[in-house]
Amino acid sequence: MRKYKAIVVDDEVSVCEAVKAILEGEGIEVFTTTSSLNAIEQIKADNYDLVISDLKMPEMDGIELYESIKETAPESIFIIITAYGTIQSAVDAIKKGIHDYIPKPFTPDEVRLPVRRALEKKTLEKENLALKAYIGMDKKIPIIAKSGGMKKILAVIEGMKDSDCSVLLTGESGVGKNLIAKIIHSTSKRQSMPFLSINCATFTEELLASELFGHEKGAFTGAFKTKQGLVEIADTGTLFLDEIAEMSPTLQAKLLKAVEDGEFYRVGGTKPIKVDVRFIAATNQDIKRLISEREFREDLYYRLNIMEIFIPPLRDRREDIKPLSAYFLQRHIPSVNKKITGFTKEAIDILMNYSFPGNVRELENIIERAIILEKGTLITPESFPEEIRILQIETLEPGRIKTVDELTKEYAEKVLKMFGGNKSKAAEALGISRTSLWKILKEE
Repeated sequence: MRKYKAIVVDDEVSVCEAVKAILEGEGIEVFTTTSSLNAIEQIKADNYDLVISDLKMPEMDGIELYESIKETAPESIFIIITAYGTIQSAVDAIKKGIHDYIPKPFTPDEVRLPVRRALEKKTLEKENLALKAYIGMDKKIPIIAKSGGMKKILAVIEGMKDSDCSVLLTGESGVGKNLIAKIIHSTSKRQSMPFLSINCATFTEELLASELFGHEKGAFTGAFKTKQGLVEIADTGTLFLDEIAEMSPTLQAKLLKAVEDGEFYRVGGTKPIKVDVRFIAATNQDIKRLISEREFREDLYYRLNIMEIFIPPLRDRREDIKPLSAYFLQRHIPSVNKKITGFTKEAIDILMNYSFPGNVRELENIIERAIILEKGTLITPESFPEEIRILQIETLEPGRIKTVDELTKEYAEKVLKMFGGNKSKAAEALGISRTSLWKILKEE
């Protein structure tokens, strides 16, 4: 874990050395100076958790030092050292925002106690920030792993529980990459530390830079105060970067520095910030193709891809469909006033034979919809969307058999929908030309 850092400012060398010895006994990294002007330069150049300053100094007193750095170092906690005759001045300083004071002369405990209180405050502030950015982390994370593919993934996760390596999760949209990221974190050495998550595809480049790395006051229009980013808030924990391939090359370069060196700059910042973060990234794209097309940095890929985990689509792990369906039923049934206890055999057969282009996410949506529509005590096929009942209808109701042309058009429409309306990709998947696909879709 990263050490706390403190700067001690006092015009008496003996005081600086005494405080430094006490703080180092607490495991704190300490820099000392007898000049308040030099202290300002040091604080601008580096990040300090604690600033401990004498109240009375020749160049600039402790209050003036505090006023001069509170904008540039808002996360630093300020403690005043003051003689017994000026205790009232210290009390007045606390009213201005200074955290605490140390009396002079002091005993070791009179230094340790305010410092410990300050670091406890800093820890609480960090936890509160993490809580605000926290995304649905549940220590009892459900995982359905009946299929061989999912069991292999859990075995890999178990094997790296003592490792801090970066992980790249790949697989189609909706397979559960976010869930796997949470499981990796919750079984790691960092499980009691923050787990933060961000979808890189939902922000513009400027907003994503601010969300990830934070910004300094005045860095851009609307930056009224300094803001910590997720990389900084996730310090000692895990940051999950979903849709990593959507990140711009400029931000990829900044992220590479954070992954490689454990440091970054806030937007508009001039001093590096050190962090200890484990990165887990995910993508549903062919990232090697993006590398060859120079849309994704190869060096960042290799830094993130220390361990790659491919999550297979639901159609390739059908053993998971039935238990997942039961889980989603139990998960969503409390939100409605119904007593649905399970599924009919016909309903399960339909689910087992469906291809699930939307994977686990689509299955959950289907079950949630069926719970709302179902009038009986078991989920029936009638509560499913029509598109997944087509095959069942042809089997059970031969009087309504459709022509080959009708089925071809319906199938082509489903494939087109699966590719988000992209006719070129749908035609390629069907093994026909774009013109042939257009003719099939136009047939009445």
